[in-house]
This record gives sequence, structure tokens and C-alpha cells, in this order.
Amino acid sequence: MEPIARPALTEIVQNATHEVFRTMLGMDLAAQPDFVEKFPPPPAEGVVSLIGLAGRWVGTGCVFCSGPFACRISSQMLMTPVTAVGEEVLDVIAELTNMIIGNVKTGLEDSLGPMGLSIPTVVYGKNFTTRSTGEGEFTVYPFSLDGESFEVKICLAPSRKPNLPVRPGFPHSGALQG
Repeated sequence: MEPIARPALTEIVQNATHEVFRTMLGMDLAAQPDFVEKFPPPPAEGVVSLIGLAGRWVGTGCVFCSGPFACRISSQMLMTPVTAVGEEVLDVIAELTNMIIGNVKTGLEDSLGPMGLSIPTVVYGKNFTTRSTGEGEFTVYPFSLDGESFEVKICLAPSRKPNLPVRPGFPHSGALQG
């Protein structure tokens, strides 16, 4: 299968992010120009949530925002004030990642075939760096709202084992040990 064209991927990511923010949070983000991240980003502070994509194409989708913006998002979703990053904020950002990257996955499947998603891993802290050890580069899709930044990042590459059956939501039978 051919890779998906960057303008098509941009449209899929932006539509998925706008839909989730409008529907679930009543927030309207402004999309900024996307770019390719050639090198790992400098150390950051905030909340990052990563989720794996598997199929004939494999990779990672992630979202990133500051701690205060993660609290604002959580306050909107939970309909109660949240002032510090804790379990509930990490859970909300994980669910937001599931929704956004899940919608992106659905949009990609027409072009790239069936895909599965892992469960999200959420990290909060100071002075950390994320990078993919697989092939490919992250394309970054930045959004803004009231001076805050929210980024969706996607890294996709052809699978080294493209003929394995894909059963979304289930590991490959060869991955289970008895």
C-alpha cells in the first residue's frame, strides 16, 4: 500500500482533533501549520500521551500540552474545577488521546488498511524528551486556544511484517505465550 499523502493526513488529524474538542469539550481550537520534527524535541514540561498504531502501517500517535492546559481540558470534560495534574487529569488526557487517535486511525484505514490501537501511556513531568525508535519522523499538528498550545503528533512507517493478520483490539496469535 502507498503511504497517505501529507495533505490528506493533515485533514484527517485536524478534523479528528476539532471534532473531539468541539463535541466533548465545547472548545474550538485554531489549527496552526503542521511540520515535520526532524530531531527529537528539546526537553519539555507538560503532559504527553502516546498510543501505538499497528497494521500494514505501524507507528505512534501522541498528544502533548502543558500541565495547566491539561487541567483546563479536564475541568471541561469532568465539569468540575481541576487545578493540579493528578490521576484524573492523566485519565482525561488518555481518553482524549484514544478519541483523537482513534478517529485518525478510522480515517487512515480507507487508505492504509485495517489498523489496531494500543492503550495510551500518559506521562507528566518536567525536563523530559520523547522520541520514536522506529523508522520515520513525527509530523506535528499544532493547535492553539487562548495562548495555550495542544499538539497531535503522528509517526507512520510501513510494517516490516505486512502480511501478519490484523485483528484490531487483539494481539497477533503468535504474540501470546502459553
